[in-house]
Order: sequence, then structure tokens, then C-alpha cells
Amino acid sequence: MIFIMNTKYVDLVDQTFDFPQEEFALEKDHLRFHGIDLHKLVETYGVPLKFTYLPKISDNIKKAKTWFENAIKKHNYKGNYNYCYCTKSSHFKHVLNEALKNDIHIETSSAFDIDIIEALKEEGKINDNTFVISNGFKRAQYITNIARLINNGHQNCIPIIDNYEEIDLLSNEIQGNYNIGIRIASEEEPKFEFYTSRLGIGYKSIVPFYNKQVKDNPKVQLKMLHFFINTGIRDNAYYWNELLKCLKVYTSLKKICPSLNSLNIGGGFPIKNSLAFDFDYEYIIDEIINQVKLTCEEEGVDVPNIFTEFGSFTVGESGGAIYEVLYQKQQNDREKWNMINSSFITTLPDTWAINKRFIMLPINRWNDTYERVLLGGLTCDSDDYYNSEQHMNAIYLPKYHKEKTLYIGFFNTGAYQETIGGYGGLQHCLIPAPKHIIIDKDEHENMITQLFREQQKSEDLLNILGYEKKPEMVTIKNLNTNAELQLVDK
Repeated sequence: MIFIMNTKYVDLVDQTFDFPQEEFALEKDHLRFHGIDLHKLVETYGVPLKFTYLPKISDNIKKAKTWFENAIKKHNYKGNYNYCYCTKSSHFKHVLNEALKNDIHIETSSAFDIDIIEALKEEGKINDNTFVISNGFKRAQYITNIARLINNGHQNCIPIIDNYEEIDLLSNEIQGNYNIGIRIASEEEPKFEFYTSRLGIGYKSIVPFYNKQVKDNPKVQLKMLHFFINTGIRDNAYYWNELLKCLKVYTSLKKICPSLNSLNIGGGFPIKNSLAFDFDYEYIIDEIINQVKLTCEEEGVDVPNIFTEFGSFTVGESGGAIYEVLYQKQQNDREKWNMINSSFITTLPDTWAINKRFIMLPINRWNDTYERVLLGGLTCDSDDYYNSEQHMNAIYLPKYHKEKTLYIGFFNTGAYQETIGGYGGLQHCLIPAPKHIIIDKDEHENMITQLFREQQKSEDLLNILGYEKKPEMVTIKNLNTNAELQLVDK
């Protein structure tokens, strides 16, 4: 009897996971992602590259809205549901344009978010009926921009009060009456180095704060209680306990504040980070609606309208990055380093900053034999590497072959990586930012691509660093005399 060893990379995946999956499939030995021919994408644009597949954004929004609608109907819940997109996860115009096709609302976190809101209003992408939930610690410019938005008629802008001074600061610049929310400073999981979030007002302080600063304030009306935990919405004892504590605060406030009608449950949904990923979104949503309704019934108050702020869930699964394996280094008897033609620190900063794992798969050569490797980036930093997958303590890829180029992809990378990495700016060791491709479908469902941004060039980086040939006029101030000298370097 002859035994055939399953030594091909495709065999490894087949025996480890259910494959193909909803978004991943093979055509011969080339990987497809949501039907995108990734190998053709590489042949067309070269690598390294990043891409955004826009239809996935709308797909996830529609899924979440359907899950909430079903739960509301099932439990005969009297409040409504509002989906907000958390802009800090990705501020790109193509992302906002796609998300706003789905009748959603916006959550902001800093001053310049408001400028984006105003630009979208000018284009008719949003209107005064769109809720703008303004979160975060508010410096002077953020206060000014929120006030400008409200003064110009956007009454559905709801600043979420983060500290004891913000109401006074807002009232000084907002001309008429306005609505607010209050953020709960939630208690964090034991794994954190701190017990309570730095943002918001403590559980026990919220009702006294309302009585002191809001109850008798003729300019301010409390509409929303905001609840957020760093670990997001998960099916564990910690999350359910914190939600119940939040609901106790809500019902206590509701009894003394009739205008309160909304609960923002904040905290995002997890997104797929492994082929073994398993999360029952429908169950979680159903149970949230159930718990809110039961608590309100027990306390004899009306249920709130529900708001969520999904960032990663909205845009994360739309993104990907593709690299080429340049070379393999055998550093000892056990460790083989596959060097990619970019950097993890600069293009996927969460891999080293918080040890985050994305789905990693080869783009080609699935029918070749595989080996265990480490992946290294091009910077001289010792942390510029990727050493394991979410589901196992190792990485397996088709064997390195100098004459057979291997391309590898990282998937569901669409949230935070560009903003944390400083898109369009300087990168560690001056590694250029890769080109960025936008992928969409036309009216006939044909896949179409466009180049959003070329790979950075030397001139781009030199300009940022001040090596440009003709700098703008510079003002030099003498701190001793306050004299000013205008210089132009020619």
C-alpha cells in the first residue's frame, strides 16, 4: 500500500480549517478575496500595495442593521436603532462615501472631524437629520467647531460630556439651547494597568453631576447616556456586568430626567482575525436588546433608543495588504526569516504596537510544499516582525524558492492602520508608504479598480524633512527682543 503525504500548503489549510470560506476561495493555486483576483491585482499594480474593497463596508452595515431590526421586532422593543460610523477608524473620503450610502450617522472624536462633517454636508452626503455624536476630551478648537456646527443649524449634533468643565465651555460658544450626552467612565478588565477609563465621568458621580450642572440649566438638555469599554462587545462576564451597571445608571437618570431617551452602547464588534474566527453577532445583539428591555421594565421606565459606534466592524474587513517575499535568511538551525518588501511597523503598526493578528495567507503557490517561517520587515528595528498566527504559535507558508516569487496577503486590515501609521507622512527608516488601490463594483457588478495613491517617492519624503529646494518664507523670532526677521532661502 502506498501512502501519499499531504505536504502541499493547500492540504495544510484544508485539514486545519473549513475552506473555502465566504470571502476566501481558490482558483487553481491563486487566492481570491471576495471574488477579487489578487494575483491579477499584483500583476497590474505591483507590490507592496494596500487595497480597500468598498462593497464590504456596505455589506457589514446592512448585516448589523438587520440583526438589530430582527431583535427589536422579536422582543417588541419600543425604541429604535441608530448605526453610527466611528470616523477615527478611517477618515478617507471613499470610506465615508460608501458608508453613508446606508442611512447611518457619524461619531467624531476630535476637532478636525467636524471639518469633515461640514464638507460632507456641503456635498449633500449628510444633512441636519444626521446624528453627529461628538466624543472625546475636547480642547478649545473642538469646542469651537462643535459650537459652529450647532450654531449653523445642526441640532442633531450631540456633544458627549467627558468632564466637569465641558458644559460651561460649550455654553460659552453655543448661541441657543443644545442637547448633550454623558459618557460613563467604565471600569476596565483586570488585564489593564488601570481600573477606570480616563474618559467620562464615574458611575457614582453621574447622577450628582446631572443634578448640579444639567437639571436646572436652561440651555442644556440631556438626551443620551454613553457607555464604552475598551475590549468591545463580547460574550463574557465582564461585558454583561458592565452593561448592567450602565443600565442601572440609565434607569436612575431616566426617573429624574424625562428628556433622556437614548443609550449609546459604544464599544465595537470584533472582526474576523483568523480562519478559525467564530462570533455569534445575532445572539449578542438579541441578548443586549433583551437585557435593556428587562432592566427598564423592572425599573418602570421607557426603553431607550439604541446607538452603536462601529469603526473596525464597518471598515476593517474591507482592507488588505500584499507584499512580496524578497529573500530568506537561515539564521540558525530552527529559524528561517522571510523578508518582505516593506515594513510591519509602518504599514501594519498594530502588529507590533499591540501584537494584533490579521488573517495572513499566500496569494499564490498553494500547491507547493510548505515550511515554518518568521516574517521580517525592512526597518532596522528589532520589533519589525510577524511571528505567529491568531490560531497557532507559528507561520506556515509555501517554501521559499528564489526562482518562484511568493506573494503574501494580510486581510481585514482596513481600520486604524493608516491613521496610526501616519498616512502620507514620514515612516520609520524612510520606508515608503505603499501604493493604495480602491476596488469597487460598477452598475453591472463588474470588479473595477483605481489607483488612489502612488507609492511615496524620495521627493515626497525630502519635502517633509525640509530638504526642498525652495522653502516657503520662514519667520525667525528673537525671544530676547521679540524682533522678527523674515528670511527666504534661495
